[in-house]
Amino acid sequence: MFRIALIALLIASCQAQAPPDSPSTQKKKSDEQINVNWLYGSYVPKGVQMESLNGKQRFALYVNQTYTTPGIYVKTILFASRDQIADRNPQWGQGIEGYAKRLGDRHLQSIIQNSIASSGNAVLGWEPRYDRCRCDGFWLRTRHAVVRNFVTYDRSEKSLRPQLMPYVGAFGSSALATTWQGENASWTVRGYQAAITQVFVGSAINWVGEFAPEIFGVFHKKKKPSK
Repeated sequence: MFRIALIALLIASCQAQAPPDSPSTQKKKSDEQINVNWLYGSYVPKGVQMESLNGKQRFALYVNQTYTTPGIYVKTILFASRDQIADRNPQWGQGIEGYAKRLGDRHLQSIIQNSIASSGNAVLGWEPRYDRCRCDGFWLRTRHAVVRNFVTYDRSEKSLRPQLMPYVGAFGSSALATTWQGENASWTVRGYQAAITQVFVGSAINWVGEFAPEIFGVFHKKKKPSK
């Protein structure tokens, strides 16, 4: 009994003396949880264990996704350009002024969508990030990317929940936009169209995020040394 007690005491002493992570190490671990890519948004790398986000991390992620990452502005330009070509909201015209209105319209919708989705996930404690599949094979990874557009995790990072907030955000932002878009803008139709678009856009973004290391690795291959 004495030997067992002595071993237990030594183990407890070693654990107590284990130095805590340095501030720089803690910051690195925190940053690994809130990666935001300009093209495909927030993600957790394949080799990083997904941990539940605290309030500070959620807010930092929201700010990066909504205001500071170039992707939000690229998205605004792409959608506004599509609206200009399709003459969406024709009352704005086809000139520079009309294009400027469409840019403002799309950018404000993106801010509202991200705000609704981030707030909803924070209240429910649901996961806002995409986790790369811990599997191999093109079809398995593709299935994971598509499925994750419809389900997410709760605070445990294990139990699945319906991926509602991106769709609620898409519907809400487009519905609210009808208040400044003027004539011929039905909030129910615009909201429904945006939610349906999220099905395809969300799946495509997840797919790009899943295969990003391979896709972009092609462009970063080291040049072979000349003989």
